Amino acid sequence: MITWGCQMNVYDSARMTDVLRPLGYTPVADPAAAEMIILNTCHIRDRAAEKVFSELGRLRLIKDEREAQGRKTVLAVAGCVAQAEGEQILKRAPYVDIVLGPQTYHRLPEMVAKAARAGGSVIETDFPAEQKFDFLPEAEAPQTVENVTAFLTVQEGCDKFCSFCVVPYTRGAEASRPVASVLAEARRIVASGVRELTLLGQNVNAYHGEGPDGGTWALAQLAYALAEIPGLERIRYTTSHPRDMGDDLIAAHHDLPALMPFLHLPVQSGSDSILRAMNRGHTADDYRRLVDRLRTARPDLALSSDFIIGHPGETDADFEATMQLIRDVGFAQAFSFKYSIRPGTPAAGAPLQVKEALKDERLYALQALLREQQDAFNDSVIGDVAPVLFTGHGRKPGQMVGRSPWLQPVHVDGPADLVGTIRPVLITQRLSNSLVGNLVEECVPA
Repeated sequence: MITWGCQMNVYDSARMTDVLRPLGYTPVADPAAAEMIILNTCHIRDRAAEKVFSELGRLRLIKDEREAQGRKTVLAVAGCVAQAEGEQILKRAPYVDIVLGPQTYHRLPEMVAKAARAGGSVIETDFPAEQKFDFLPEAEAPQTVENVTAFLTVQEGCDKFCSFCVVPYTRGAEASRPVASVLAEARRIVASGVRELTLLGQNVNAYHGEGPDGGTWALAQLAYALAEIPGLERIRYTTSHPRDMGDDLIAAHHDLPALMPFLHLPVQSGSDSILRAMNRGHTADDYRRLVDRLRTARPDLALSSDFIIGHPGETDADFEATMQLIRDVGFAQAFSFKYSIRPGTPAAGAPLQVKEALKDERLYALQALLREQQDAFNDSVIGDVAPVLFTGHGRKPGQMVGRSPWLQPVHVDGPADLVGTIRPVLITQRLSNSLVGNLVEECVPA
């Protein structure tokens, strides 16, 4: 299983493994030892399709070598590039046996059977009428950091149609899993030892799932129900859209201790004209006001965001407006990218495309500012005692690593039995992308 892209692809890869398990398949680390190789692809970055074809060329050599030895290997391409470029994949790489979109992997056993019977390629990239989650087997122990943290997809697809984004075309319309399905999978995951769940969705805060009471539950109501599961200590969710941050979810950040004070809330630009061109449906000041409300509800809330630099039509003034929004809001972490043309999206044919050299210059300045803010945020917790969920071993002997409530990696010297526990840690030092601390022995009053 070769997985590229977002956390949802990580989750999807785990579920494809679950789907194949009844057929006798189990995961292997080395493609050369595999009877099936699945490349689970991402279409967000520039030249995504070309990277897929480059990887397929490498995998073809493995497939050919195995088949020369009389060992058949099924080669499958899954995910968003498969959805967007399915026919092209089979034309350019006819040795691929199966092409399947992200909404059809529940049909993978049937596709394997078809490929075996027909001896040719099988493609499944239509959006099925049924929800795939209704047809998936129960998940095995999740792919986690030593079974302490896990992802759980609750929502898929997007109805926003931002000008730069392929997600509505590769993942389809917004759809939410029923509450009962989510809770059942969450209970199984927590029973395996997981203490922290991250709820996934393209617009996860647009979640509107069918509740066991027959009504429609929003994400806040789901979070409260999840918090009742014994052993589940922490809840996170990503990725959110500013337009879907309702009053109930903001209130949950105040009222629900299990909901961690770290929120990924993409804004993309600080310029109203660019936000309109992006079809984001909000202004820069809308975003500022939303952040103010969130921080009023949860004063220790830390924010992460996404920024796209060089969207068609972006002027120096537009870029400066983005820099000003960053200064005004302050981010603990952020992801920033140069705009790249995604075929089939509205922005792809827009006039006033920004030159690459100017994109590079702007991106460098923006990332320098974001780095200053990340370092300042991490410096701000030095001297504080933070509850750290320990997830595994560090790089050095005797070192353990965990997560702060704000998703910072924290390293301490300590015993292996820390894994899966939440312990108070005095933060003593900031490294490039992590923190160092000392375990605080809890004093028992006499």
